[in-house]
Amino acid sequence: MSGFLADADLSANRIEVARRKVFERGYVDLTSSNPTHQGLLFPPDILRDAADPYWPARRYDPDPRGLPPARESIVQYYATRPLPLQIGRDDVFITASTSEAYGLLFALLTEPGDNVLAPDVTYPLFEYLASIYHVELRPCRLDESRGWAINPTSLYAQTDERTRAVLIISPHNPTGMIVQSALPALSDLGLPVICDEVFAEFTYRAPHTPPLGALHPNLPVFHLNGISKMFALPDLKLGWIALNTPAAERYAERLEMLNDTFLGANTLTQTMLPALFARGGGFMDMMRDRIRASLDLSIFILSGCSGLRVHPPDGGYYLFPEVLSWPGEEEDLVLRLLDAGVLVHPGFFYGYKRGVHLMLSCLTEPARLHAGLAVLAKEV
Repeated sequence: MSGFLADADLSANRIEVARRKVFERGYVDLTSSNPTHQGLLFPPDILRDAADPYWPARRYDPDPRGLPPARESIVQYYATRPLPLQIGRDDVFITASTSEAYGLLFALLTEPGDNVLAPDVTYPLFEYLASIYHVELRPCRLDESRGWAINPTSLYAQTDERTRAVLIISPHNPTGMIVQSALPALSDLGLPVICDEVFAEFTYRAPHTPPLGALHPNLPVFHLNGISKMFALPDLKLGWIALNTPAAERYAERLEMLNDTFLGANTLTQTMLPALFARGGGFMDMMRDRIRASLDLSIFILSGCSGLRVHPPDGGYYLFPEVLSWPGEEEDLVLRLLDAGVLVHPGFFYGYKRGVHLMLSCLTEPARLHAGLAVLAKEV
């Protein structure tokens, strides 16, 4: 296989070129996933209090699974989910980010030339990570007509002797689909499952996000999450991998060796984590309420557009409406909207090429969101 950097196309696409040209004129950005750009700032007094104990006793004693108090706080978090996941402290591995966690799991589960099953509507990060590890991502269909449910026939059809894992994002980015019950196809395949649940706390139509390892207690399941989305703290860089019992029994020792090789998570943020869980609930509630209100507003406005079909998401904070009346390419529609003053992402940015779709982020600051939706409703 060719090298990742050698094959990467680093040139700007037409949308990015156009965005740069209108930057000074200004536009409403409806694509942002960065909470710190949208006025969602975790309370600084909690951060200061959480960090204060670290400084007088500062000492670097790394643990290949992460500091025990930090891991214990993650165990307690899973124990209090609406459908609890029963894990122990040694079943948790702390990483610098979910991106690092993906890299560790690709290294753990695959060899070059192997493949991993992943949704056909996919955040571009996965493609890049798979390329770095020389792993093929095999697309499995999400059925738009069934609320973006995973198509089991597609899972069976894409599996062969070199399939090593299934990647599931729940809530899914950008469709918002949540896996709410056990999937017989996963049990039939018996493959390890990497479940990205970074949006788990942000539900909309679904009452809650069940941990996949609780739905499939007999499958090895790796749960990925972190504080970037949960507490709007992408700058503090802390994620984790939580293993259910089958995953821990089969893979924990080798995963410990891999995590020990990098030790990517910094000690300060690990020290702060128990206090973030203990005192961050109020901020999380505020953020959740704001996102739900923004989804309500967006769905109300866009449902009045005859040229759009909007699926209310199970969770997350994105909308992925289908454009019904546009006769041309998605890219041309996005360029037209940008010229009118609003930036959205086309569906093909996420690998989805059936019909015309747009991605909108309801994390956007409410006043800007309303202004952007007004432009969108007028133009589509």
